[in-house]
Amino acid sequence: MSKRAIILAGGKGTRLKPYSIALPKPLVPIGEMPILEIIIRQLKYFDFDHITIAVNHYAEIIQAFFGDGKKWNITIDYSLEEKPLSTMGPLTLINDLPENFLIMNGDVLTNLDINTFYTEHVNRKSNFTIGAYKRTDKVEYGVLHRNEKSELIKFEEKPINEYLVSMGIYMMSKNNLEYIPKNTFFGFDHLMNKLIARNLLPFIYEFDGYWLDIGRPDDYEKAINDNNNNAILK
Repeated sequence: MSKRAIILAGGKGTRLKPYSIALPKPLVPIGEMPILEIIIRQLKYFDFDHITIAVNHYAEIIQAFFGDGKKWNITIDYSLEEKPLSTMGPLTLINDLPENFLIMNGDVLTNLDINTFYTEHVNRKSNFTIGAYKRTDKVEYGVLHRNEKSELIKFEEKPINEYLVSMGIYMMSKNNLEYIPKNTFFGFDHLMNKLIARNLLPFIYEFDGYWLDIGRPDDYEKAINDNNNNAILK
């Protein structure tokens, strides 16, 4: 079975400065290869045979580096935004999408078993599946809870908050395209709110392995350190 992936690589990478000043964020290296090459190699490992890279900023540089994918024995083509369309808007520029396809950001490092993720979506006949990761944040202050009279009713000393976040990895069924306006800035948040409003509730696929979004300098430096310590698999 042919398996298709869309990689979103059209962002400016402004949060990753100064590392992204000279290079587009997908070409920033993790060890010996760019982050986007790591993703492409992973997708090849998981039997994907067709990748479309959605590009905007630095499009020519990304296309020159990855070409048609022959180096990795995989088909690579490109969807060029003429203006920023956010995360879901670029999908309307791709005319040959299959019934189910993977979408992922071009700056995600993970050892998620993408085959299992893909199969779970298809077997569940899910409309949209979100890869999710549990994050914890420790509040560095004593937290005060008050009532309507501004009287203290509860005190928490440096509580730890847990919450699920999107990994930037999704499975989508093609019928969702009808909810995405063409040639319009339209993000993941916009689509999720539309689906929820229509009671087409996305499935949350929780993952507890390795995941890192290298959008910020601190995360990029952690990715380099993890790579040196062999924490990043495949």
